[in-house]
Amino acid sequence: MNKRSAAVGAAMLSALALAGCAAQTPQDYNAGRGAVLGGATGALIGGLATGRPMGALAGAAVGAGTGAVLGAASTPRYGYAPPVEYAPPPRACARMGYDEYGNPVCLKLAGYRAVPPSNY
Repeated sequence: MNKRSAAVGAAMLSALALAGCAAQTPQDYNAGRGAVLGGATGALIGGLATGRPMGALAGAAVGAGTGAVLGAASTPRYGYAPPVEYAPPPRACARMGYDEYGNPVCLKLAGYRAVPPSNY
């Protein structure tokens, strides 16, 4: 019996470790973090309230479910700002010119056919 429970525990821990890597969106990530925090808090409260292991398991289940729902709901709708190192590269200027005050300005951007910006 002891070997069986150790094997089941090892299988559950490996599945939990692999499931933690599956977050594809910020909402999934926040739901996973909320489930972990809610499960730990629920197990602590359930164990202290009942003094039995079954109370801790029930508290962990309720806390993990509630934490996942609240974590997913707390994700901002607009998402997160991209890191600074992923900013688009600066545009290259194909033809330089000068404005009426003698300041250098870009007259044509390299590789773009879009409507020119306001400094043209």
